[in-house]
Amino acid sequence: MSTLAHPVDQIMHVMKAAFDPAYGEAWNRKQVSDALVLPSTHQLVINASGQVIAANSVEEAAGFVLTRHAADEEELLLIAVLPDHRGKGLGATMVNHLFKEARRRGTTRIFLEMRRGNPAVHLYLKLGFEPIGERPKYYRLETGERVDAITFGCLI
Repeated sequence: MSTLAHPVDQIMHVMKAAFDPAYGEAWNRKQVSDALVLPSTHQLVINASGQVIAANSVEEAAGFVLTRHAADEEELLLIAVLPDHRGKGLGATMVNHLFKEARRRGTTRIFLEMRRGNPAVHLYLKLGFEPIGERPKYYRLETGERVDAITFGCLI
């Protein structure tokens, strides 16, 4: 059992381990906290068994997803799984939970944006996301190199 009890703590725990600093994709604690106070932002945290963790649980998080809802659309802002738990279907489990909850909120389409070359592309394609746009040289890596952003959409 962990002493993490707040969704921000759980998210930051996973984010710190899951995001490679070379890509600059991780959010800081203030960004996560600020996002979670907005009623349009939703979070889902799961344990290593793929079960959703309640917001006040002290159970250790293995993954999280953070989204923003507007009208009938939702944007997947962040998704991560602890490195030790990758390859076990937790990413797909979280996205499927997201689809269910997003439909309940009236969402008909989900968008996400990721850097070209992100290995998560295989998960997104498997779950029905399709590339719909590109932003050339949008992301800047730690080295200063620029990488394209690819936008994906999925009807749910």
